[in-house]
Amino acid sequence: MQPDGQGKAARGGRRDEEFQAFAAARARPLYRSACLLTGGDTHLAEDLVQEALGRVYVQWHRTSWFGAKRRIDNPTGYAHTVLVRAFLTHRGRRSSGERPVDEVPDGAAPQGDPDLRLALVDALGRLAPRDRAVLVLRYWEDRSVEETAAVLRLTPGAVRTQSHRALGRIRTVLGDGIGELAGR
Repeated sequence: MQPDGQGKAARGGRRDEEFQAFAAARARPLYRSACLLTGGDTHLAEDLVQEALGRVYVQWHRTSWFGAKRRIDNPTGYAHTVLVRAFLTHRGRRSSGERPVDEVPDGAAPQGDPDLRLALVDALGRLAPRDRAVLVLRYWEDRSVEETAAVLRLTPGAVRTQSHRALGRIRTVLGDGIGELAGR
């Protein structure tokens, strides 16, 4: 039988390895979502991903994902929730009128039209942070109204209303030119 100190160290090492595997697998999807949330600000997106993974890491060591009282059933969903909340908190603290740069995230884009993608990312960047968060959660991450409401701490009715209004705002930002881009 191992003394308590050695058993805890072994469990801690295993948890570190599990977290590293989780972070390696989820960093790119988190980064893509962060880029959309930040309107293409890749530097802020990287910071948000690091902050989100740091917060997940703390929870990873406080509890086992598979058996403690404070069990988190879906670590991936939890990480995305932490990311969105970090973004909204950051935007609330931000006092300057900084605008994101005209860079898009590096990496392979899925099949599709790059001009349409750039237009959509630019349009998202012009929306208010909460509108952006609702659209990214609902339509990019394909979350349900209820899941989006839980992440944003809103009622489902508020999410539906905000989704409708945010879609109207993005249509206004995109204007008539989006039909030409989408029709290619």
